[in-house]
Amino acid sequence: MNAAGRLTAYAAGLAIAFAGAFGIAAVAVPRSVVTGWEGKTDMNDRHTMAHEESSTAPAGLSASAGGYLLTDVSAPGTTGQPGDLDFRIHDEAGRPLLDYTASHDKDLHLIVVRSDGTHFRHVHPTLDRATGTWSAPWRWDAAGTYRVYTDFTPAAGKDAANVTLTSSVDVAGDLAPAAAPAVRTTSVVDGFSVALSGRLTAGTTGELTATVTRDGRPVTALEPYLGAYGHLVALRQGDLAYLHVHPQGAEPGPGDRGGPRIAFAAQAPTAGRYLLYLDFQVGGQVHTATFVLDAARGGAGTTHDTDSHGH
Repeated sequence: MNAAGRLTAYAAGLAIAFAGAFGIAAVAVPRSVVTGWEGKTDMNDRHTMAHEESSTAPAGLSASAGGYLLTDVSAPGTTGQPGDLDFRIHDEAGRPLLDYTASHDKDLHLIVVRSDGTHFRHVHPTLDRATGTWSAPWRWDAAGTYRVYTDFTPAAGKDAANVTLTSSVDVAGDLAPAAAPAVRTTSVVDGFSVALSGRLTAGTTGELTATVTRDGRPVTALEPYLGAYGHLVALRQGDLAYLHVHPQGAEPGPGDRGGPRIAFAAQAPTAGRYLLYLDFQVGGQVHTATFVLDAARGGAGTTHDTDSHGH
């Protein structure tokens, strides 16, 4: 099921379905589909079934999706070297895509993260309409292989679907990979403490709540950021499955404030470990809280109320 298609209206919390695959990740074919193939000999039937199966695949599988292609990705090749991160989005005719529908206040969201889940960045590059090139000033702080996500909606009519494309960039330098992430439900960033409570269960929608405090006091001054009080990116550890969503509910106005709690309706497609990055804004500055959650198998979710190390 296309999770993004089910999350179309703002309402009372964050609705997020952790689904997707990253890069060239294997997609398991249900046994019922295999049985159907084995029972048919007509190639058109097989093609139709394969198309139906692929149409349900989550976003972010590769550099191409929905007739669009992420191409010409370039960035500085070593750490500490200033430059730009550039890329183009091509349509199915091979032409640079120039027209977009704004989603969460921006035409395109650029997410970059190292393959071990560290060094996360979410920025909004600038489009050169003369060449179709998107560009953002860039410098790498650490060596490694980085995954680049472009999240956008083409201006192809009111029913245009959101598209997530991915590529990778290798950065030379002394590599110091991070240890495998442990479950972490508290994050300390820039003097703010964010606690994530609730449960995450494969195949079942559950509730997660992020609570923001500072010096032990609730923060009720969360400002609108990209049309909401919070912005969440979720990656599945291993294949870095990706989904980019926002809170539901009426879009806050410029002077509105929220907090300290943000509620999530969360669903994971499989059991396993998930990396979460929550952006929130206070005093005109964006802060990113990071968490690591395990999704339990079956119907017995795992509740996380406290944990150890923050960001």
